[in-house]
Amino acid sequence: MTQRPWLSHYADDVEPDLAETDLTHLPAMIRAAASSYADTIAFTQCMANGMNGSLTYAQVDALSDDFASYLREVVGLSQGDRVAVQMPNSLSYPIVAFGVMKAGCVLVNTNPLYTATEMVHQFSDSGATVLVVSDMFADRLGEVIPKTAISTVVTVRIAEFFPPVIAGVIRMVQKWWNRTLPAITVDHTPFPKALAAGRDKRDDAALERYLEGVGRDTIAALQYTGGTTGVSKGAMLSHGNLVANTLQMIQMCGAYMRPGVEVVLTALPLYHIFAFTVNLLAFFHLGSRNILVPSPRPPSNLKRAFENYKITWVTGVNTLFNALLNERWFLDSPPRHLRASAAGGMALFESVAARWSEVTGTPIVEGYGLTETSPVLSFNPFGPTAKEGTIGIPVPSTELRCIDDDGKEVAPGTPGEIAARGPQVRLGSWQRPDDTAASIVDGFFRTGDIAEMDSDGFFTIVDRKKDMVLVSGFNVYPNEVEERIAELPGVLEVGVVGIPDDKSGEAVRAYIVGTQSPPTEAQVLAHCRETLAAYKVPKSVRFVDELPKSPIGKILRRELRAEAVTSATASIETQGRELS
Repeated sequence: MTQRPWLSHYADDVEPDLAETDLTHLPAMIRAAASSYADTIAFTQCMANGMNGSLTYAQVDALSDDFASYLREVVGLSQGDRVAVQMPNSLSYPIVAFGVMKAGCVLVNTNPLYTATEMVHQFSDSGATVLVVSDMFADRLGEVIPKTAISTVVTVRIAEFFPPVIAGVIRMVQKWWNRTLPAITVDHTPFPKALAAGRDKRDDAALERYLEGVGRDTIAALQYTGGTTGVSKGAMLSHGNLVANTLQMIQMCGAYMRPGVEVVLTALPLYHIFAFTVNLLAFFHLGSRNILVPSPRPPSNLKRAFENYKITWVTGVNTLFNALLNERWFLDSPPRHLRASAAGGMALFESVAARWSEVTGTPIVEGYGLTETSPVLSFNPFGPTAKEGTIGIPVPSTELRCIDDDGKEVAPGTPGEIAARGPQVRLGSWQRPDDTAASIVDGFFRTGDIAEMDSDGFFTIVDRKKDMVLVSGFNVYPNEVEERIAELPGVLEVGVVGIPDDKSGEAVRAYIVGTQSPPTEAQVLAHCRETLAAYKVPKSVRFVDELPKSPIGKILRRELRAEAVTSATASIETQGRELS
């Protein structure tokens, strides 16, 4: 049986087990928050130039009712039907997401930057019949829609619900200056027209009927994995999974998440599970004000949000925090009202965490989770019990263990694959029962991540199991090498992968994005030799202008590996031509 040494390290105001709740599904949680905070501003969308629009809790509640009615009464959907949503952070997003769930349907979050091939796969695999899409990304619809079961397309403008004059200016800039509005070549319904049609047919009794039979074990969302280790698969997240993880996160943070007070900056995309649960659901449940930024790239897009609003919370990934720390405007005027920051999605470098705390004067803690776990599994507690460089301890009502290849628990301090059990673990993989069965061992979900647990129950990520580099039989974990290289002045970002090597099987290669004064390759290698065992030292270093990243800013090692293989193949072919 798994021991739980972490129980003694919860803060005094945090219970180790999840409190009982009568919230059986997400619409109940949404309506409760809307009732408690009706006239409070729920969401403010802030553009890079400071133009903005806002909606109150009552408005979001009513508009999402309209959209639920549209889906059921106008489109004719039934409970359990899938609705794909493809848009950046905007005021429309929570209306659509909440409306889908209020209709008893299943939300299928989709990256707006997906290629036509990726869109066809996700729409077809999920069986979605409705697509809600930002009109900025409508250029692929003509190619995609005929290859799927989608019969209804709803288009959304980026400035929906802004004051009319401001919305008109933004629309004009998009159309004539930036030229970011492609022609829409498929039949579609503008979002305001869909809402109006739903409002005309809305009936409170019908809204209740839509949710008859919907409970904790009902699928709320198909959240597709990033496909970093293979074909993207839909994680079936239930209402119970998402409600539980929302409450786990709030309970774990204790007094650091104050009801009706917090102002959270949402720079990560809401269609990603991290921001979806933590920023959208948890802070909505708390009655917070959510500052939505459509795109955090470049980092200067966040400047006006920090200047104009009293941000108390920031969530992000290592690359976002590091990018802000390299912005002069941020260093000259750090956020004065900030109370806490949370990092996830990828490893938070200790050097970045230390500098963030130094610059802002506030704590930053790292959490850990996966798409399949809604996502939060562990979180570093706020206060004196926190351990820097770790992903903390399991959130309430969650068990974690490190196991070997045979599924047996390993001793503290020994690397092993993280296995998890808790109410936030997904129901299974959509239409993949074999994958669902293979991922569960003795009731624990195998995450594919390698970590160590210390004697206090704090976990430290070593790396992704499939990212591990095998050098002459020795395990090299890219996170460790990246951490050491990131310590060097002049290194902005770094990604480490394994490449084929005739002598050692695999060799370590580092890809580095430098600042204006980057280190030399010799300096990088010298530093690595001083701080790493010889077999972990990169055999080659490549300086690049940018690293491939996921929508949340996670460095995509698979693309770096692909580049390395392509380069090696091209080199061999060149040598062959020269020899001939």
